[in-house]
Amino acid sequence: MQRLELIQQLIDARGYSTYLEIGVLGGGVFFKVKCKRKIAVDPDFRFNWKGKLGEMWSNPSNIAASYFEMTSDRFFEIESDNAFGRTKVDLVLVDGMHEFDFALRDVENSLRYLSEDGVIVMHDCNPLTAEASCTYDEWKQRNFTGHWNGDVWKVILYLRQARTDLDVFVADCDHGLGVIAKLGPTKLESPAVNKAAIRALGFKDLDDNRTEWLNLKPPSYLTRFFGD
Repeated sequence: MQRLELIQQLIDARGYSTYLEIGVLGGGVFFKVKCKRKIAVDPDFRFNWKGKLGEMWSNPSNIAASYFEMTSDRFFEIESDNAFGRTKVDLVLVDGMHEFDFALRDVENSLRYLSEDGVIVMHDCNPLTAEASCTYDEWKQRNFTGHWNGDVWKVILYLRQARTDLDVFVADCDHGLGVIAKLGPTKLESPAVNKAAIRALGFKDLDDNRTEWLNLKPPSYLTRFFGD
């Protein structure tokens, strides 16, 4: 299952009305999603007003979409309260900067606005090679060749240790689709979890503990989990 398929199935089955996408680039996923209210956040949109106009014709959901060309950190600092108003966010795709600290902030900030039955989907949570799990600078040195997952997988490991109020797992498809859903009332992070130690982990550590650390599930588990 690809992320677009999962996103649209959740929107249709659960009647979700608000969708946030962090890391939009050319809009390959965002423009195809059909949802009453859509919010796009990216510091460098790879489309102009003509591109948006064309997408409005192909998908009417794009007519009322909101676009914030800025970093996600900046969005949550100055725009999110006004952007969401009194509503909650039902579904979030986190597909921005593929590094642990950036992705963790995106998830934690999104959780502040997530509805009680809402879901956060994270892309690139299951890198299969050391090259795919490298840092941004290393990927840049390769002239941005090859697929780059980065180390967002560490967010999954961290949340599974620090947040017992969340259900967190990775579906083994589309480079690893991380799923984050609420189990109960929000709690503070556990101070016993060593964030620095998780940050220092490497690809071999993941490869040796992949199934356990990621709570890795087959794609069919998505249907069983959501029951939709």
